[in-house]
Amino acid sequence: MNDLLKSIVTYLRFPIHPAGYVFIALFAIGALLLALLNTFLGLIGLVLTVWCIFFFRDPKRVTPLNPGFIVSPGDGMITKIVKVTPPFELGIGDEPRWRVSVFLSVFNVHVNRIPIAGNISKLHYHEGLFLNATLDKASEDNERQMVAIKTDGGQLVGVVQIAGLIARRILCDLTENQRVETGERFGIIRFGSRVDVFLPVGVNPLVMEGQVAIGGETIFADLNSKEEPRTGVSH
Repeated sequence: MNDLLKSIVTYLRFPIHPAGYVFIALFAIGALLLALLNTFLGLIGLVLTVWCIFFFRDPKRVTPLNPGFIVSPGDGMITKIVKVTPPFELGIGDEPRWRVSVFLSVFNVHVNRIPIAGNISKLHYHEGLFLNATLDKASEDNERQMVAIKTDGGQLVGVVQIAGLIARRILCDLTENQRVETGERFGIIRFGSRVDVFLPVGVNPLVMEGQVAIGGETIFADLNSKEEPRTGVSH
């Protein structure tokens, strides 16, 4: 079974986020122990180990480098686009702005990426619940890490990592005043989650609900665009 696991990892050929090594090792050990008890249980453990490897994958992305583009910070389904007042703790003002929410299932890439270049103006961690991340109230009730970015043009963009129903750990590698670039990795949420992006005031989203987003690649908005918000639901 150990040789089979090595062959699977070699075949998949994608980088693994460092946060996943311990979990992959634990899953693999568990699979070996199950195999000693029963072949069928060992196969189940092997499948779970492969899933764990798949969960912590960290594929390369081709990020559009137009300085006005705001890209998706995560992979998943865009579940909600709504104009709301951002949380006070985020420190980007109280004027309503568009919020784009991306739900990351347990099968999506969970490495998070910077949506636009700038400087980290504020970080705020909030302890909370672990409700289903697709629920709207998850933005207010769930455990979350808030990140505010001040662009080179002085506009403010908010990113919020939100724990989900089975997510129990948010990792954020940023520090305040740090310089960041579009598409740069900045953290990961373990096992199902959601990421919210608060666009600058006056900037409209260029995506629709139901659309599948790719972290670091899908363009959420363009600071230089005058296009009206898109309507409808992507199928």
